[in-house]
Amino acid sequence: MSTTASSPRSEGTARRPKAPDTRGPVRKLLTSFGFQIIAALVLGVAVGLLGRQLGATHDNHTVLSDTLDKIGGSYVTLLRAAVVPLIFTAIVASISNLRRVQNAARLAGQTILWFAITAFIAVSIGIVLGITIQPGAHAGTDLVKGTVPTQGTWWNFLLGLIPQNFLGLAVSTNPGEAEGTFVSSVNFNILQVIVVAAVVGIAALKAGRKAEPFLVFTESLLKVIQRVLWWIIRIAPIGTFGLIGSAVINYGWDKLTSLAWFAGAIYLGLALVLFVVYPILVKTHGLSIKQYFTGVWPAVQLGFVSRSSIGTLPLTERVTERNLGVPRGYASFAVPLGATTKMDGCAAIYPAIAAIFVAQFFGIQLNLMQYILIVIVSVVGSAATAGTTGAIVMLTLTLSTLGLPLEGVGLLLAIDPILDMGRTAVNVAGQALVPTIVAKREGILDLDLYNAPRNGLPFAEDIEDEDAHAADDAAGATDDAATSTGSADAEAVAAR
Repeated sequence: MSTTASSPRSEGTARRPKAPDTRGPVRKLLTSFGFQIIAALVLGVAVGLLGRQLGATHDNHTVLSDTLDKIGGSYVTLLRAAVVPLIFTAIVASISNLRRVQNAARLAGQTILWFAITAFIAVSIGIVLGITIQPGAHAGTDLVKGTVPTQGTWWNFLLGLIPQNFLGLAVSTNPGEAEGTFVSSVNFNILQVIVVAAVVGIAALKAGRKAEPFLVFTESLLKVIQRVLWWIIRIAPIGTFGLIGSAVINYGWDKLTSLAWFAGAIYLGLALVLFVVYPILVKTHGLSIKQYFTGVWPAVQLGFVSRSSIGTLPLTERVTERNLGVPRGYASFAVPLGATTKMDGCAAIYPAIAAIFVAQFFGIQLNLMQYILIVIVSVVGSAATAGTTGAIVMLTLTLSTLGLPLEGVGLLLAIDPILDMGRTAVNVAGQALVPTIVAKREGILDLDLYNAPRNGLPFAEDIEDEDAHAADDAAGATDDAATSTGSADAEAVAAR
């Protein structure tokens, strides 16, 4: 296998040199996306702490807490509103783009293999930490049991792959707050959307030339959706401010006291994977650790505050392509796949430590076979997380497989949002890492782009590219017209 990376851009598709940046250092800092996110985090924590001092809690709502909750909730709603069209068009387009990528089947196989390898490493770290730290033995006796929203089983996972309808649409109705009223909500099963999109994409490929207009339309629609998502991502600092401020008010630090050892074990595991395992993999493949982190960090930040791998998907894909140098045809396949099945935080570290916590809390001794089952469930069943709030589903799937009491899930729900921030950040980092590694191993990684300085937003270059292409087209049209005119004049002179 060749490990020599090359720059896949040809002279005809090379980007034009950018104009010099004339912004001053202060303006450059203030307009930096990363700085804006960090500033929103700090400001959100400060306002959240102020709200708690003014008496706002999870049970005692104030104008400030409601405002922060609506700001953060509205931003997440915006992100999730575009999930279904993004997933459908991205997967259909990525399957069609694989036609233009050499060794497409090999790339897909390598991607899935590295998903499994990194999941195995992450779940192994989780098991070691759970056995060593013993968070269940240090848990407080005042734990409050919560209501488990969703339980995961292997049957539910397999049946969930079968689309109920073309859109993977499901409608649920629950009793409302007022007596005699009911509230209906519409939800999309992401797994079913993926299955439908994959089938449509493969069918379009099999249809050949007759399906070309459909594929062209899908790729154009994907561009439009990505542009809308760029606008949504651009206001991420506002959403970050509301999400962090609301989290501080609703959860604070008091709920961490009873589960401090458990939360510490989770974040230690996340830190080991993000800052030890991933850098080792990057360095092993001859790549710069600094360039990897500076390239992927905007997506990691958004994943941390949004707590949604699917919601962060458009930014993850763009930093993988624009910052890390993964070819677009491959990135548009690997990153959406990773956003639904590559969950080192939610599907490996968390269920491993949480399952051991439940066993220790209820005084159950796990044997070697049960530890092996934890590994198998994490590596094989990670698709059950479905890219949204799947950590709870994954945990119930793990507990039911091991025969452990599902009541243990409810004990951990109080601090789940706090843990979910770190879990999602690690998920996103891994979803960008694997395509980068595979592209490097297969010799298709653009090293010039990977090692380039990080400037501006990942989506900002789209506008420059389009302007450049438009200018090139206009110049080409002018040249053609001039050539045609010159040829006509020459023919006229010759005729005389």
